[in-house]
Amino acid sequence: MKAKNLFRLNSIIALALIATITYSCKEKKKEAEAAAVEEVSEEATGPFFQLSLAQWSIHNMIREDKVDPYTFAEKAKKWGFTGLEYVSQLYPADLEDNEYSPEAMAAFVEKSNAEAKKHGMQNVLIMIDGQGNLAVSDKAERDAAVERHHKWVDAAAAMGCHAIRVNLNGESDPVKWHANSVDGLTKLATYAKTKNIEILVENHGGLSSNGAMHAAVMEEVNMDNCGSLPDFGNFCITRKKDSWDCAEMYDIYKGVTELMPHAMAVSAKSNDFDENGNEVNIDYKKMLQIVKDAGYTGFIGVEYEGKDLSEEEGIIATKDLMLKVAKELK
Repeated sequence: MKAKNLFRLNSIIALALIATITYSCKEKKKEAEAAAVEEVSEEATGPFFQLSLAQWSIHNMIREDKVDPYTFAEKAKKWGFTGLEYVSQLYPADLEDNEYSPEAMAAFVEKSNAEAKKHGMQNVLIMIDGQGNLAVSDKAERDAAVERHHKWVDAAAAMGCHAIRVNLNGESDPVKWHANSVDGLTKLATYAKTKNIEILVENHGGLSSNGAMHAAVMEEVNMDNCGSLPDFGNFCITRKKDSWDCAEMYDIYKGVTELMPHAMAVSAKSNDFDENGNEVNIDYKKMLQIVKDAGYTGFIGVEYEGKDLSEEEGIIATKDLMLKVAKELK
C-alpha cells in the first residue's frame, strides 16, 4: 500500500513538473512572439517622415559633369528615396533656352512623368527660381512675376506634385517687404488653388530667412494652400560685401520652430560630416525633434551642398543620418 502511494505521489510530482515546464515554455514562446511582432511593427512603421531628394543635391553632376537631368528619378530610386523635388533652373537646354514656351514646358512634364513612372517614384514639388521677384515694390513687376509662375503651377499639377517652392525677393525694407510678399503670395496662391497646388516659401536669404517675419507673412496671407518650406540651413539674412560669408545669421533652430506651424514641406540641408556621420553645423537630432514635435509627417527632402564628399556620398550620408536620428527621437 505504501509503495502504491509513493508511486502515485511521484507520478503527481512528475506531472506537475511537466506542466510547469510546458507552461514556462509556452510563456517564453509568447514573449518571444510578442517581441518579434513589436520589432516587426517598429520596422514596418519606419521614420515619422517620408524621404524625398532635392534635385539641387546633384546640381554639380548636371552642370559640370553634364549628367542628363532626366536621370534624376533613376538616381533617387537607386539611393533609397521615394519622392522627387525638381529644380527648375537645372533644365536650361530644354526650358530657359526655349524661353519656357508651352511646347518646352509640355516636353519637360512629359519626360519627367515618364521617368518617375518608370522608376516608381512620386513627384513631390518643383523648386522655382529665376521667374521674377514676388516681393518687389514695383506692382507691375510683381504682377508680372506672379504671372510667370503660373506655368509652373500648371506643370506641377500635370506632374501630380502637391506644390511649387517660390522665393520672396525684391525688397529689403521690412515693412514694404511684408506688404509686397502678402500681395504677391495671395495672388499666386489664388491662381494655384484652382489647380489644387500649394505655394511654399523657403527661407532662402534676405528677409525670408528671418523666421518671425516669414511666419508673419504666412499668418496674414492665411490661405490653406500657402505655407512655408523650412530649410535647416538657409538662415543667412545678409552676406558680407563681395563675399559668400554670412554677415547676419538668424538662429536656425528658432527659425525652423517658427516656420513649422506653416510647413507643408521640409528641406534637410547638409554640408559637412564628422567621423561619426553627424552634420557638423546642424544638430540633426534637435532639428528633427522640432519637426516631429510640430506633428509633421510629410516628405523631408535631402539637400546636400557639401564639397568634401561627392554628391552621391553626401546624399547617402544625409539620408543615413536622418534615419539613424529618427530612431532616437522621443
